[in-house]
Amino acid sequence: MQIKIHSEINQISANQWNALIKDNHPFMRHEFLSALENHGCVGAEFGWIPCHIGVYEDTQLVAAMPLYQKFNSYGEFVFDHAWADAYKRSGLPYFPKLVSAAPYTPATGQRLLSNATDPEPHYRLLMQTVAQFATDQQLSGYHCLFPQADQLDWLANLSLNDSQVLVRHDCQFHWHNQGYQSFDDFLAKLTAKKRKNIRQERRRMQQSGVQLRCLDGHSASKQDWEHFAHFYTTTFEEKWSTPTLNVGFFQEIAAKLPDQAFLVLADLPADSESEHGKCIAGSLMFRSNSRLYGRHWGCTEHIDALHFEACYYQGIEYCIRHNLQVFEPGAQGEHKIARGFIPTRTRSAHWLNQSPYQKAIAQYVEHERVAIQEYQQQLKSPYQEDPSQ
Repeated sequence: MQIKIHSEINQISANQWNALIKDNHPFMRHEFLSALENHGCVGAEFGWIPCHIGVYEDTQLVAAMPLYQKFNSYGEFVFDHAWADAYKRSGLPYFPKLVSAAPYTPATGQRLLSNATDPEPHYRLLMQTVAQFATDQQLSGYHCLFPQADQLDWLANLSLNDSQVLVRHDCQFHWHNQGYQSFDDFLAKLTAKKRKNIRQERRRMQQSGVQLRCLDGHSASKQDWEHFAHFYTTTFEEKWSTPTLNVGFFQEIAAKLPDQAFLVLADLPADSESEHGKCIAGSLMFRSNSRLYGRHWGCTEHIDALHFEACYYQGIEYCIRHNLQVFEPGAQGEHKIARGFIPTRTRSAHWLNQSPYQKAIAQYVEHERVAIQEYQQQLKSPYQEDPSQ
């Protein structure tokens, strides 16, 4: 058995890597991770340095981990700025650190990849490699962001170099398919007030004259992706943030994962000179075999209720049409409750390498867990009955 640290995902066989992926998860597929690297969306410029772990028997990949050295906390969606500040005040380096995640993507999924029926020996080998690599490179620790529940539970019981793995809690808002046959079936499960509000929002959208185009990687044109890349960049720049993705990335993903991309574009009414009117907004989602993931939205003109239609209602209709079980529209946003999404706990695992703040941070994450639990309990479901039961 051999263990290798890869500085590029393209050093690993795409077929062998994808053979370890469950549920055809788009953000863990080799195509997604390689497109990020191929177009400079990760790397030194943005502080995501690939160092993926591969475990081989002879030349066959049997276990792996997507892994990055991080020189900042950007694009993680699990905020540790207070931890970094505490290290800095003490004269200790918090960066670089190790992060296992889908970059810029707060979606739950595999982080420990294995082809074994009993994957625990592979998990232990991967984590021992993480601990050794962190020690050799003098890295502050390891952060496993949004792992699937069974992997998080396993990590929560792990101790490395005499330091216990800590678990952080947060809350997102997910939609659950109750076997709906139509959007009206979904609306029928909501309280009367929420049902009425959604119908009013969709009616206002129809009255606006804006036309929606629902596309995938096969049907979206080069120009469509150029429009969407512009919306994406504009959104980040308006928020004084850093756009890390680019048109080359979007076009490569469309070509390599055409059936997993779901692009909704909004056009103003067409005139006699063009097939489509002026494209003013777009929403991009990706699917696995069982879930839909909302990722990016942008617009150049604001139309009442367009955001809700393009980002939520079209996604819900897509899930019903394709029998997908869960729709994860992204991080944050209590406004999603009124659109049929319910509070859902998310978790991440954190190991600090010989940290003087281990005890203090352990207390912090416990207080955070209680606060998130209380927050979820305070939120009212938009359904007549809880759809998660």
